[in-house]
Amino acid sequence: MMRVSPRIAALAIATTGLLGLTLAAASPASAATVIDGPVGLGTAADFVVLGGSTVTDAGASVIDGDVGLSPGTSITGFPPATTTGTIHQTDAEAAQAQVDLTTAYNTAASLTPMASGLGDLTGASLVPGVYAGGELGLSGELILEGTAESVWVFQAASTLTVGTGALITLTGGASACNVFWQVSSSATIGSGAQFAGTVMASESITAETAATVTGRLLARTGAVALDSNVIDTPLGCTTEAGTVSTSATITSSAPPSGQAGTAYSYTATASGTPTATFSITSGALPPGLTLDATTGVISGVPTASGVYTFTITASNGTPPDSAASYSITIAAPAVVGEAAVDDGLADSGADIGGGLLIGAIGVTLGAAFVFWGRHRGFSRIRTSREHDHG
Repeated sequence: MMRVSPRIAALAIATTGLLGLTLAAASPASAATVIDGPVGLGTAADFVVLGGSTVTDAGASVIDGDVGLSPGTSITGFPPATTTGTIHQTDAEAAQAQVDLTTAYNTAASLTPMASGLGDLTGASLVPGVYAGGELGLSGELILEGTAESVWVFQAASTLTVGTGALITLTGGASACNVFWQVSSSATIGSGAQFAGTVMASESITAETAATVTGRLLARTGAVALDSNVIDTPLGCTTEAGTVSTSATITSSAPPSGQAGTAYSYTATASGTPTATFSITSGALPPGLTLDATTGVISGVPTASGVYTFTITASNGTPPDSAASYSITIAAPAVVGEAAVDDGLADSGADIGGGLLIGAIGVTLGAAFVFWGRHRGFSRIRTSREHDHG
C-alpha cells in the first residue's frame, strides 16, 4: 500500500479548508423608474373626456375633441353641451381607450418622484420632473418652467383638489401636452380655475362651473361631471411616447470558489431597462480572471490561491446604480494527489531496493554457507575413508 507522508496529509487538509466561500451582502439600492418623454396615452389621446361609469354636463360645455364612455351606462347633457369630435358611448373605440388609459395610469404611477410629500402646490415654480404627494392641491398659482420637450408628472396618492380661481402657468415654451396628473382616487377642478394637463383619475373627475382645461379629463372607473366648461385639446402634442427606464438591480447570487490552474466562469446578472453594464469599482478579481462589462461574465484561469474581495457595480444610465460586494476563494493548485503518488512510489522504491539488497546479501551468504558446508563435509568423509583404509 502507498503511504502518504504527514506533510502531504497536512497540505490536503489545509487545501480542503480553503474551499470556503464568502459573500458580502449586496448594498441596498432601490430601483428607480424614469421616463424620457411624455406618458404614452395610446388611443386615449384621442379623447378629451373619457368616463368609466357616466359622463354628464349640467351646463353648456364646449369640448374640442372626442367624448367617450366605457363600460358605463349613459352620456347626458349633449346638447346643450357641444363637441367638435365624436361621442363614443360604450363602443369599441371607448373600450380600447380605457385599456390604454389603464396602461398610461400605471406607467405614471410607477415613476420615481424627485420630490415627495407634497400638498398644496400654490406658489411653486417647478422644473420638469416627477412630483408626489398624498392629497395634492392648488389654491393659487403654479408655474411650470421648461421647454416644449419638458415633462411633468404629478402623483396624488389620494385626491387632487384645484381650488376656485386657481391657475397653472406654463413658461419657456412648456406645453400642456406634457403635463400629467395621476390621481389614485378622484379629482376636482374648482369654479373658474384655469387648469393645464391630462388628468388620469382612478375614480371620478368633477369640473365645476366655468372651469377651463387645456388638456384632458380621463376617468378609469367613475364619472366625469361637467358644468359649463371649456376643454381644449393641447396643441402640438407629439404622438411618440417617452421611453420608460428602470434602474439596474443586481440579481446574481454568490460566485463559486475556484482553484488555481483550473478554468473558472461566473456570470453577474442585473434587472432593469435598458440592459445594464458591469464594472469592478473596488477591490480586485483573482489574478488571471477578467470581467466582461457587457455580459457580466467573470472568466479565465486563476493563477494564485487566496481570498479576493471586490465590488461589482451595475449601471444602465438610470440612477441609482446597484453594487454588490463579493469574495472569491481560490484554492491551491491540484497537486495533492500527484505528490502522494510520487511520495508513495518513492517509499515503495526504497522498500523494494532494500528488499533486493537484503535478498542479494542472503543469497550470497547462503551460497557461501553451502560451499563451506560442502567443503567441510567432503573433508570429513575423505578423512574417515582414509581411516578405514588405514
